[in-house]
Amino acid sequence: MDSLGGMGSFPSDPKTQIMRQVQQEAAMQNARMLVEKLNEHCFERCVPKPGTSLSKGEEGCVTSCMEKYMGAWNTVSKQYVARIQRESAQGGAVQNL
Repeated sequence: MDSLGGMGSFPSDPKTQIMRQVQQEAAMQNARMLVEKLNEHCFERCVPKPGTSLSKGEEGCVTSCMEKYMGAWNTVSKQYVARIQRESAQGGAVQNL
């Protein structure tokens, strides 16, 4: 994909512009959801009694939790994209999602 709007399409094509905007909005929503889930799972798990600062143990726990959660998120996302691409290449609609 090139920086002008996609695979061989013209950047002024309204359909391409809308598709790019939808993709960007979906990416932003995914990023927001990731941060929300990180806060929900890792903070609640690692910081039982919130205070004015985090202890070294809490910092380590949050860091480790975030790394694991993001790794799992990336794995699931890659598998989901690969499935969509496979089904798209087969010419069928995405089923059972």
